[in-house]
Amino acid sequence: MNRISESPFLRPASLLIVLLCCLAGLPGRAIGQSPAKDGTPSPFRPRDPLNAVAFDRFYNLDHDRAVQGFQRVAQKYPEDPFAVNHLLTAVLFRELYRIGALNSGEYANDSFVNTAHRPADPRVKQQIKALVERALQLEQKRLDADAKDVDALYARGVTRAQFATYTALIEHAWFSALRNSVGARQDHEKVLELNPAYTDAKLVVGAHNYVLGSLPWAVKVGASMLGLGGNREKGLQYLQECAMAGGEASIDAKVLLMLFLRREQRYDEALRFDRELIGRFPQSSLLALEEGNLLRASKKTPEAEAVYRRVWQAGEEGRYPGQHYEIAANSLGDLLRSKKDYAGAVSAYELLSTVSQPDPEVKQKASLGAGEMYDVLKERDLAVRKYQEVLAVNSGNGPAEAARRFMKEAYRE
Repeated sequence: MNRISESPFLRPASLLIVLLCCLAGLPGRAIGQSPAKDGTPSPFRPRDPLNAVAFDRFYNLDHDRAVQGFQRVAQKYPEDPFAVNHLLTAVLFRELYRIGALNSGEYANDSFVNTAHRPADPRVKQQIKALVERALQLEQKRLDADAKDVDALYARGVTRAQFATYTALIEHAWFSALRNSVGARQDHEKVLELNPAYTDAKLVVGAHNYVLGSLPWAVKVGASMLGLGGNREKGLQYLQECAMAGGEASIDAKVLLMLFLRREQRYDEALRFDRELIGRFPQSSLLALEEGNLLRASKKTPEAEAVYRRVWQAGEEGRYPGQHYEIAANSLGDLLRSKKDYAGAVSAYELLSTVSQPDPEVKQKASLGAGEMYDVLKERDLAVRKYQEVLAVNSGNGPAEAARRFMKEAYRE
């Protein structure tokens, strides 16, 4: 977790925007699906073995092969909006990971709203928009034939939620994102009205209830005038039910519960969800890092330090191929800095210099942190050198502004 996001609390004004960035809800299980060969209900639609493999790769952050798998499924079922939504999700989150927008630590306060990540690839943006358009066409075709088609309503809500995530995190078009997010909630509320057993629809509805139920009274009044209401406890209950139901949205519900339970300071519960997911998706460095973040938020500093060191070592051993496990070194540096172990913090930050292709934003943060620590340790020449590294990565953002300031006048803790 970086220094600007140590607080486990989300400032209320940012909660609704945070919602837009979390609703990655993958299309849920279809009503009335036949069981798999082993007799257990299949949570996937279309019910195809390729889906299970692609989902496993997706949650293990093997994005390229996940996209390839979902593409094959979409080609086999060209008229199924669920298959299109799967592909949409994989393409979107591969790009969000590439531009550095999936570090959960950034969503612990308002700072992420102004965070300037690397720009998205224009070709990927067009692909995402085309997939959204295709999914909406398929969903509308079914709804024109039957306005109470719960699968089509659910799928449309997912498409809208995904487009909200895209417009918020890539386009930074907050009002558009809010409009699509509210549309997703309305679709899924209709699904639950028609079929209360369609538990995957409780992901979006539950998240909206929790967020709106957590807003200050004055903001709630304003939201109610727009027809938006919420109940925090109902939101958590819905997410728990979705998480325990075993549908496709259950994993996303657990991720949201980790975020919200952290805000509630119910760290042990959040850790249980995280550790369960780590056991299921051991190749995900983000889930592994979140264990350290939660431990640090709960003031279990030695345990958090051990986790960060373990994640770094696992990355060095090749257990997180293609992933930015170096976030662990930056998080370790921040943690040691908070303990006033300045020499240890420098050593942790300097680990990023050994990574061949670090995430530029993480590299820049680590270089700034190292420069500040060198200043504290009275190693001015080394500090200036690190500030120069910050400017070499990006000379026009917040860390660069700080680096220029400390090049003129040494940093003081």
